[in-house]
Amino acid sequence: MDTQLLEAFIAVAESGSFSVAAERVHLTQPAVSKRIAQLEQQLDCRLFDRIARNISLTEAGAALLPKARRILLAVEETRQSIRDLSGSVAGNLRLAISHHIGLHRLPSVLKEFTTRHPKVRVDIDFMESEMAYEAVRQGRFEIAVITLAPEQHPSLQAFALWRDHLQLVVAPDHPLTQIATLQVAELSNYPAILPDLSTYTGRKIKQFFDQRNGKLSTSIATNYLETIKMMVSVGLGWSMLPAIMIDDSLRQLDCEGLALERTLGYIHHQNRSLSNAAEAFIQLLSNSSSGAQ
Repeated sequence: MDTQLLEAFIAVAESGSFSVAAERVHLTQPAVSKRIAQLEQQLDCRLFDRIARNISLTEAGAALLPKARRILLAVEETRQSIRDLSGSVAGNLRLAISHHIGLHRLPSVLKEFTTRHPKVRVDIDFMESEMAYEAVRQGRFEIAVITLAPEQHPSLQAFALWRDHLQLVVAPDHPLTQIATLQVAELSNYPAILPDLSTYTGRKIKQFFDQRNGKLSTSIATNYLETIKMMVSVGLGWSMLPAIMIDDSLRQLDCEGLALERTLGYIHHQNRSLSNAAEAFIQLLSNSSSGAQ
């Protein structure tokens, strides 16, 4: 079975769009449609239902998807294993990285890695940490550098790199800055701008307040910390942000009993042999984190 046909199939299945899939695999939309048609002809079944502009997997397509992922993963691992026999650091390295880590923790690591290993093609997808766990489990990425989940996933290995301390922040002219000794209960009187509860960070903050019978008056929820920082800086509410993000646009406050942190690190599938490129990247990651906790 032609792996190019499977790549097109997976791209359409994951994106739900022939046009988006075409961009992902660097083909035209008619070329993607042709590959899907060829695959359906080979398998003698329809893989997608096309109703109006909606595309969904048929029962046969849903059954093929995990098998197609395993086939492509096995092919790529075989290619990489053969390249690695020479001891060289080359080939493809697919990384999933959270937006926050990509902005604040990895620029120097990525620059050094590409300088040291020019024969490695680094493919990066920026995504939410929760999505990255599933993507690594499916074999779509070799490594993900993200906010680690509070619980261990059975098929994945997680390695802590940084302790990310979350600080209470407001705009410099926010009313909370006038309270001499701030208590957790007083925060419920003011709107909060926090990560959505679909995120590990959002759930950690909510759990903290729930355990203390504190109420959160959440006016806005978003998954992007840079967006939260902007909204806090213009006075729309208070938030809990990593210390690394705090600058003159924010005022950090002390609140009695309020101490939160999250763990940042990397994950990979426990049953996947890491390539030379992945091992070299992990080494750089570990070196960078040792002096930047």
